[in-house]
Amino acid sequence: MTDILNAFVLLSNFVLIPGLAYGSQLALGALGVTLIYAVLRFSNFAHGDLMAFGAMCTILVTWGFQAIGITAGPLPTALLALPFGIMGAIALSLVFDRTVYRFYRARRAPPVVFVIASVGVMFMINGIVRVIIGPGDQRFADGERFVVRARDFKEWAELSEGLTIRTTQAITVIVAIVVVIALFRFLNHSRMGKAMRAYSDNEDLALLSGINPDKVVFYTWVIAAALATIAGTLYGLDKSFKPFTYFQLLLPIFASAIVGGIGNPVGAIAGGFVIAFSEVTVTYAYKKFLGYLAPGGMAPDGLVQLLSTDYKFAVSFVILVLVLLIRPTGLFRGKVI
Repeated sequence: MTDILNAFVLLSNFVLIPGLAYGSQLALGALGVTLIYAVLRFSNFAHGDLMAFGAMCTILVTWGFQAIGITAGPLPTALLALPFGIMGAIALSLVFDRTVYRFYRARRAPPVVFVIASVGVMFMINGIVRVIIGPGDQRFADGERFVVRARDFKEWAELSEGLTIRTTQAITVIVAIVVVIALFRFLNHSRMGKAMRAYSDNEDLALLSGINPDKVVFYTWVIAAALATIAGTLYGLDKSFKPFTYFQLLLPIFASAIVGGIGNPVGAIAGGFVIAFSEVTVTYAYKKFLGYLAPGGMAPDGLVQLLSTDYKFAVSFVILVLVLLIRPTGLFRGKVI
């Protein structure tokens, strides 16, 4: 029984808890992508770099707070700076909407034109972030590092393996739950949320009903930018901030949105966890885990790792291709790509 508990704790440390935190980050990122697709009807390839820009603004304000002695105690100071990062991302999103996307929207350009425009915006944002904060790793997490420490857990449970839960992992899950609840309440109960849903379902009918399209577009960018900043900041806190990493995150985020059903918020959340746990499960080395469960003398010699962590994004790509081939509408029947 002790070996089984040790195996479960080991799996929790390297698969279950990291997968839950990573899935929450992907879910928030995928929600922003699916919201843009549902309301504005195009795939925003600049979303990953918008996450980087929002996180960068949060980092800069965090460093400013730390310099003058403002902290959040045991929690990361970045939580205090997060509203400023959100405002920065919203401002940038609205600037690009006014200068780029509005032009094509007025001419009712096909979605592929918006996609190409978003690629251009993506490179522009990426360049802005690299110029301002640099291309290297930036760490900005402070406060208490752990909610549960391995040494304390070992003493309490009398096991060989100690459960570890980082503060950033706990914060990620809690913040994701709060944000998702707030978003769904807004979409289902507020007047603007209902207007956005109506605009998404039938644009012409929504306009005939008196819905202001400019307000719908404005709130869509505001919410998408806020989701991008929160997801980007939480990812940076949990790992580290590096601009190129957010460019790479675009693949698992789009895979999450498409697997769940792009245009469907519930599907985006489900897809985020499907992609996250798939990546973490496939790239974990099960040697020690199987050593606890295997009978004496039968423990494996190799790492028992299906795929190197260097290729974890390939998992997202394979799942994405399979879903597009087998079920293009995703798990929750979103819109067809």
